[in-house]
Amino acid sequence: MSLTLLDWRRRVAALYAAVRAARDPEAGWRTWRDGRDELFAGHPDSPLDEEARRAFRGLPFAPYDPALRFEAVPVAAEPQRLEVPTATDGVVPFDRVGAVDLVGLGRLDLWWLGSYGGGIFLPLRDGSAGTSTYGAGRYLLDTVKGADLGGDDGRLVVDLNFAYHPSCAYDPRWSCPLAPEGNRLTAAVAAGEQMPPGGWY
Repeated sequence: MSLTLLDWRRRVAALYAAVRAARDPEAGWRTWRDGRDELFAGHPDSPLDEEARRAFRGLPFAPYDPALRFEAVPVAAEPQRLEVPTATDGVVPFDRVGAVDLVGLGRLDLWWLGSYGGGIFLPLRDGSAGTSTYGAGRYLLDTVKGADLGGDDGRLVVDLNFAYHPSCAYDPRWSCPLAPEGNRLTAAVAAGEQMPPGGWY
């Protein structure tokens, strides 16, 4: 941990707080996108290397689609534990604690980070993986790192427009927890962050 990484996490958490406070989900999404572009372009802990930062003109995103925002009630799922090796955090344990049904798309498992701090983790790999999005998938929620879209009355906001690539999509020096079998959708989700032509590296 460094003070610059602490600043990155504070700023990411502030972006998601702004999203949760926004009355209009699309306006919150635009605030989040602008903030991410600013972080990627100029922050010392940007996942982009110096060469990629010099050429950076913004993260590519599909247009916002309000039909891909869900307020999902978590349902029970059979317990399962994953132990995932990562580049910086050692082996990270995750426990399946439920699932969410996304009407017209399918079911995604919800995972709880089983180490200090805890948090909900919701990765996604859909039919666009390997073409317009990163082949190993994207993230929707990672609440221990501030990526939390909110929800109340026992519901979670799952907005596929906020799907974003993990650090390993931008630089091969990173290794990231990826989407397990229960977090894969057959259909291509035309929303969220996209890969630029030729990828990031």
